Amino acid sequence: MGSSTVYGQEKKEKKDKNAPPQKGSLYLSPVPVIGANPAFGFIYGVGGSASWFMGDPSTTKISNALLGVAFTTKKQTIVTLKSTVYGENNDFILLGDWRYLDSSQPTWGLGTGPQSAKLASNDFGFDDGSIEGNSEADMMEFRFFRFYETFLKRVNDKGFYAGLGIHVDMFRNIQDQLLDLESTPQIITPYYAYNEAYGFDQEKSTLVGISLNGVYDTRDNINNPYAGGYAMINFKINPEFMGSDQSSTQLWMEYRDYFDFTDDHQNILAIWTYANLSISGDLPYMNLPAIGWDQYSKSGEPYSQGRFRGSNLMFAGVEFRKHLLATKNNPDFFGAVVYANATTASGKANGINLFEYVEPGYGLGLRFNINKKARTNVGIDYGWGNYGTSGLFLRLNENF
Repeated sequence: MGSSTVYGQEKKEKKDKNAPPQKGSLYLSPVPVIGANPAFGFIYGVGGSASWFMGDPSTTKISNALLGVAFTTKKQTIVTLKSTVYGENNDFILLGDWRYLDSSQPTWGLGTGPQSAKLASNDFGFDDGSIEGNSEADMMEFRFFRFYETFLKRVNDKGFYAGLGIHVDMFRNIQDQLLDLESTPQIITPYYAYNEAYGFDQEKSTLVGISLNGVYDTRDNINNPYAGGYAMINFKINPEFMGSDQSSTQLWMEYRDYFDFTDDHQNILAIWTYANLSISGDLPYMNLPAIGWDQYSKSGEPYSQGRFRGSNLMFAGVEFRKHLLATKNNPDFFGAVVYANATTASGKANGINLFEYVEPGYGLGLRFNINKKARTNVGIDYGWGNYGTSGLFLRLNENF
């Protein structure tokens, strides 16, 4: 009698594990965080992906949240929570981007081009090709808090949404360690020079705004799209009366598309492009458009976050995803990708124009599917770029 009961429980558990997705189905995928790049050194920590259905999967897209807690050999702490939530029957979308960083990075020059690696007026430059990079004493230290939430209501059944967002960025305890005003001649950094020119505080900055948003989203799955497209336009208004240091406006325009050449998800070409533009007023230096500061911090491989920064920035990337190996229990178990991208940024303060310099990136990677129902992938990428840049990246879900 006892053995029969145990057998029945095992059979039920196996059935539940293989049950098709339904409303409320939750898929958790923990993964270690490992990486390396010149600005952060070696990165280690833990991350996790949670995917779930707010409604019937036949009429509701899967939602996802990514949580990461990481530390680096340059004594940095990085805590992030990124989310895309689809309401029941895709009635609404909620986009979240929360971050806390006790971090540091070089104060790269503005715009793309050779001057972007020039960190100070004494011609001191950043060694992109070395994991050791510059010493910690050459970095700009800071604490950063971000709270972004955007609510979008479905407009029609064609995939169009419209809505509002609130956006808070606070940088505190900024220490520009390479700056030396006591030396002869003085050593001036791009960060210090920008703040002096545009009237910003050297030790802190605040940017608070609201946004008007339009989204077109027909992707079949946000974790690993096989089909559909995505477009977003975001106009952000940052008035002083809401807490911003200075009033300004910004415009974000984005487009993604996916092409399945074999109709069985074995060979997919994915493209992603966006423009991040300063429309009016002046932004704090750390809020200027910069590579790697998108919602999921995945643009610009293999360059470090913030490596290219300017008044305006444009990015375009293409990725070919190839399925390689299936298992008995997972037909999408293993694959590989090759990618290429390009970034251009302007420097208002130094006369660098968009497209005057275009910085390429390229690389390859492996993909391991760790949850076939949620399409959750673990990605390991290695890439190369200009100025001797190279980097190793561990990703949860596809880059876009």
